Amino acid sequence: MFSSIAPLARHNPFYAPHFQLVQDGVRKRPAEPAEAPATRRGLAAASADEEYSCEYGSLKFYALCGVGGVLSCGLTHTGVVPLDLVKCRMQVDPQKYKSIFNGFSVTINEDGVRGLAKGWAPTFIGYSLQGLCKFGFYEVFKILYGNMLGEENAYLWRTSLYLAASASAEFFADIALAPMEAAKVRIQTQPGYANTLRQALPKMFAEEGIWAFYKGVAPLWMRQIPYTMMKFACFERTVEALYKYVVPKPRSECTKGEQLVVTFVAGYIAGVFCAIVSHPADSVVSVLNKEKGSSASQVLMRLGFKGVWKGLFARIIMIGTLTALQWFIYDSVKVYFRLPRPPPPEMPESLKKKLGLTE
Repeated sequence: MFSSIAPLARHNPFYAPHFQLVQDGVRKRPAEPAEAPATRRGLAAASADEEYSCEYGSLKFYALCGVGGVLSCGLTHTGVVPLDLVKCRMQVDPQKYKSIFNGFSVTINEDGVRGLAKGWAPTFIGYSLQGLCKFGFYEVFKILYGNMLGEENAYLWRTSLYLAASASAEFFADIALAPMEAAKVRIQTQPGYANTLRQALPKMFAEEGIWAFYKGVAPLWMRQIPYTMMKFACFERTVEALYKYVVPKPRSECTKGEQLVVTFVAGYIAGVFCAIVSHPADSVVSVLNKEKGSSASQVLMRLGFKGVWKGLFARIIMIGTLTALQWFIYDSVKVYFRLPRPPPPEMPESLKKKLGLTE
């Protein structure tokens, strides 16, 4: 058991490239099959075949990846609106909403079962737009930065590549999300403010102007950029580790269904870490959009260390499930549209020759 855990610890998502290189050099594996793994260029060439509907890195590829992002984020976030509503209320009014179950009970007693769906419209619209930018731009920046680094460096620094690409994508995704997130939080946490999106938007604009929709964008960056960096980098490296140490056969021999199971498991693992990393900023966003005239630093100081962790358990359940389902839906969309899906990265042949790992 411990012999199988040790390699996983050494190959965690933030392991330094130098030591990864040494491990690959020391642990010489059995001779690879004659057919080399598909590189970025090889995948682009292969995508022209009938197996794929478009070329890897083409405009159609990015557009369909964006569609996958819309479905994965829009549907999943809307599906957990009741849990999100209770989580937000626990963050802004912990005296009244003391726990998850108490929060559900109080909400149902006051607003009925329909009250649990408050904020579903801005959630669906906002997170659909966010998913479009998050997943679509991630593919754009991942290929762009990979080409800038070159094949060998893109492999050696792949974790940094995932982190940079996801951070760049999320920057734009949060600008798209901010107006709907602000409306959602007000609908959910301010009783009597508004019951629908059509009521909330004009009221917000009349009270604070355009600033009402974007005053939470900086806290959103604080929450979502670390979250997304963890979401993508941890997912990519977890998939790599699962195929290397857990799945008993190569990815190329797995069925599409088996590959999607690996995607779901890796997504859930990544989601747990995402929730922990981004929760303090999520608490600040919830309180900030409820209060007028407060700044993020003022809210953070008032909440204190203990206060920013309120509702963490609910968020771990929500984000773990969300992240797993998002990756599952996103990968399923790629399968449905027959998009190129790169296998886990392997050391390029040119680098193996430089290191004397080939005969």
